[in-house]
Parts: sequence; C-alpha cells; structure tokens
Amino acid sequence: MLSGCTPWPPDMAAHYRESGAWRGCTLATLTRASAERHPDRTALVHHKRRISYAELQRRIERLASGLHAEGVSPGDRVLVQLPNIPEFVIVCLALFQIDAKPVLMLPGYRESEIRSICDRSQPVAYIVGAAPGFDIAALGTELLGSSSTLRNIFVAGGDTDSAESEPGPGMVPLSRVDGPPRNHTASDSSDVAFFLLSGGTTGAPKLIPRTHDDYLCQLRAVVDAVALDESDVYLATLPAAFNFTFGCPGVLGTLYTGGTVVLSEEPDPLYGLRLVADEGVTVVSLVPTLAGLWVDEQTIAPLNTSSLRLLQVGGAPLHRELATRIVTTFGPCLQQVFGMAEGLLSMTRPGDPDDIVLGTQGRPLSDLDEIRIVDDNGTAVAPGGYGELEVRGPYTFRGYYRAPEQNTTAFTSDGFYRTGDLARVTTDGHLEVVGRRKDIVNRGGMKISAAELEGHLVSHSAVADAAVVPVADRVLGQRVCACIVGTDAETPSLVELKKHCLARGLADYKLPDYLEVLPRFPVTPLGKIDKKALEALVAVEVHDRSESKEFIR
Repeated sequence: MLSGCTPWPPDMAAHYRESGAWRGCTLATLTRASAERHPDRTALVHHKRRISYAELQRRIERLASGLHAEGVSPGDRVLVQLPNIPEFVIVCLALFQIDAKPVLMLPGYRESEIRSICDRSQPVAYIVGAAPGFDIAALGTELLGSSSTLRNIFVAGGDTDSAESEPGPGMVPLSRVDGPPRNHTASDSSDVAFFLLSGGTTGAPKLIPRTHDDYLCQLRAVVDAVALDESDVYLATLPAAFNFTFGCPGVLGTLYTGGTVVLSEEPDPLYGLRLVADEGVTVVSLVPTLAGLWVDEQTIAPLNTSSLRLLQVGGAPLHRELATRIVTTFGPCLQQVFGMAEGLLSMTRPGDPDDIVLGTQGRPLSDLDEIRIVDDNGTAVAPGGYGELEVRGPYTFRGYYRAPEQNTTAFTSDGFYRTGDLARVTTDGHLEVVGRRKDIVNRGGMKISAAELEGHLVSHSAVADAAVVPVADRVLGQRVCACIVGTDAETPSLVELKKHCLARGLADYKLPDYLEVLPRFPVTPLGKIDKKALEALVAVEVHDRSESKEFIR
C-alpha cells in the first residue's frame, strides 16, 4: 500500500475477500465493459454535449497516455479541482488507468485550503478548472515555486483550451494533453485509488485514502440497495468531488451500471428541475437546503418530474417537516442517506415504511458493517440510547493519510472509527443521527471548521480573541456567527472581517454571516471559552435582531 496509508489488518482483509466484499477488481476498468457492450449509449450529458461510452473510453485512454507522457507515474498524487464537467470524469478515470492517485478537491477551495492539501499530499500535478475571479496563474506560479514535488499544472475550461492561449508560466491547457492508447501498469486492488477530503475541527482538510477494493465494495452495495441499472439517469448537481455525488451511487455507480450521468455546474433549483424534466432524470442527490429549494420551486411552477424515482437527501440532518414536504411534492421517492467520506453509508431503502423514510437514516449498506453507540467513556450505551457512533467495515478507511497523531485519536484500539456523530440505533435496527459532536458549523451541508475561521479572525490587528458558533437557520440549517473581543483599536465591521479572511485565501462559503462583539467571553471553570453559553447568548441576540429586522451583515 502507498506509504503514509494504514492498511486493513491481514485477518480482516482476508475475511472481506473470502466473503466476496473485495473481489480484486480496480476502478481502472470501470467503463470498459459498458463501452464494449453498448458503445453508442450516452454516458455523459453536459449542456449540449453528449458523450457516448465509446467516446468516453477513447478520451480516457488518450488522456491517460498524455498524462503519463507528461511525467505522471504510478503512485503519484494529482490534485483535481474541477467543476461538474465531463473533464472531471475523464481525468479521474484516466488517472486510475495509470495508477496515479487523484486528490479530489471542491471547486470552491482557494489558496488557504489548496496550499494545505498540496503540502500534505505532495502532488506532481494539479488539474484545475478555470473559474471567474480565480487567479489560477498567480496561484499556480506560487505553488510551482514553493512545492518540491509539483511539476505541472493543467488547466481545463475558459479560454485556456484554445491553441493560442496559455494559462500561465508552467501551466498547460488540459486539451493539449493527449497520446495514443497503450497498456499501463496494472493497479493493486488493495492499494489506494484516490483521496477524498474531510474538514474536521483542526481546520486543515485531512486526506482520506480510498482503495479500489473498498470503493468498489461500496459501489456494488449501493447499486444493489437502490436497484440502479443501465436505464437510470443520474443528475450530479452537488459538486462531483463530494463522496455523496461521486459514489453513493453517484457518478461512478451510474457509469458502473452503464447508465447516464447528467453533469450540472448550476445549483439553481429551477435549472435542476428542468434537467429532470428534459433528460428524464431518475436519481438525484441533494443536501437538505437544496431539497427545500426544489420543493419551493416545484410548488410555485410545477414541472414534469415523473421520471424521478429516487431523491436522495444527505450531508446534513433532514428535519421531518421537510421530509414530509418532499414526499408530498415529488411522491414516494425520498431516500435519506447518512454517510461520510471516511466510509460508512446508511440509507433508507425503496419500499421502506413512511416512518422509517421520514424519521431515520435507514440501515448500513453491508452486512459486514459494524456499528456501535458509546458514551463519553467509550462504553456501549443501552439499546436505543444515544451516544457517539463508532464504525468499521469493508469500506470504512483505517486512517488519514500521513496523519499518525490524528489517527491515534480518530480510532479506537480495536480499529473502530470515531465518527463524532451523536446517534442511536432503533429497536428495529435503523440508524437515527441527531447531530455532530465536533466543533463545526454545518451551513447548508458545507462543514465549516470553527477553529480554522477563528484562526483567520484573530490574525486581524483589531481582534484580541475570536470564537465561532452556529446559529440556527430555517433555510440553511445553521449559519456562522463570529464572536470577537476587540483590542484598543477601532472594532472591525463584519464586512471588513470578511474581506480580511478572503485576502488570506479562505473560501467564501466559510465566511461568517453574523458578527457579535463582546467585552469578554464566558468561560468554563477551567478557563476555556464556554461555547455552549456563547451559542445560547448569540441565539438570543440574533433572534432579537431578527424580530426587529436589525441584522448584522
């Protein structure tokens, strides 16, 4: 296995192979069978572009050869930061073919996150999509100068694909990377296939290695759970780099079965509903915030969504009220999904009773999944009781990449992953997840580290101390409130603090929505900031301002 990764214990790996959960296959051959069986069937749709399985396979093989010629070799890490465009799929599958390891980054990441990921992963290449307001040339020049491993930056989209345009020194338009198909070094199915990313309480994204064996186990299990087949049309409207969109069943699961993937960069609910109507979409994955907007839009101006058989909702808690509205609006197609990039997936199943679909996150995918609920001391709680969810299984990872200290606290001595989620298992075996134990704000399904934002805030010269807490919000679930204690200097405004954080390279979705200025913070007996008390104080303040229409913006 790739150095810096934690393998499964030999006895567990042998058990998973003997049980058939791991079958020795790799993601390098994901689309090959479909290209041979039905070459003319549509694999990808993006605006007016329609790419058949034969064309997809041809482009994968040619890009794989081109990347190899550019110096990308087996075992190399490659940063991939692309929006929901065909190139995202082609790049990932091409890298699988040459046994390079994609590191999947959200399109919204900027300098702060990208530098951290680059430092940890030590990539040889960075494949990025052109985006308005994103100075790729400046960032690329900096990364090429500061990284000891990064040699190439390939840019997709915008004007960089024209023969006359160069994106910047040391950067190459992705469209020029090409080569004749050839046989490449076969991957070991037990080795790392790619890396997903996790936020977490430390702020810096952690790298989650996923192997060919474990991810194909996940794909097969979720395909069976939702009865996905080649007639299905999957709409990817959340970022494809999300595990939810990537493989639950997502993009890869759909291609695995020979179905069609519709790629959308536009989160607008009306646009998404039009795609459902126009393309005959059968499966879509949404976070609760977006699902609520879909319900609102469909209620105002209904479109023909009769093709939709599965509307998956995950990424954040789904309140029963919204779940009921989804079923009322779209029919009995709701599927609640609980999962994590680290592994475990639990979901309701088609045909489950309403109480299960509306009030739980269903059952784990595999009979080999092991889950337990423990108290603060690590002792199992009574049946039906609430506690922290711990998991292990054939597609739950065994450790973050190059993070031995974090792995010590993230796992129990017997290999269970501490999820940080507060949950219970019902008497009939269904999982009910009620919240997070970690210090993060879940803003519309986007996990924002309080510690990371606090670090940016206190770097401002007029901020003596900072604490970030969530504020309940009907639309997004939670919003971000920055609480600060000022210095003797003039107190900064919310706008000023936002500009300060943006200038430091923080992604805009992590910026605070509210600002609370206090003379001092409440503290615990140990002298630590009492965030529970602070959160309660802020909730009252924001509510009072909301009632009087006096918002801090």
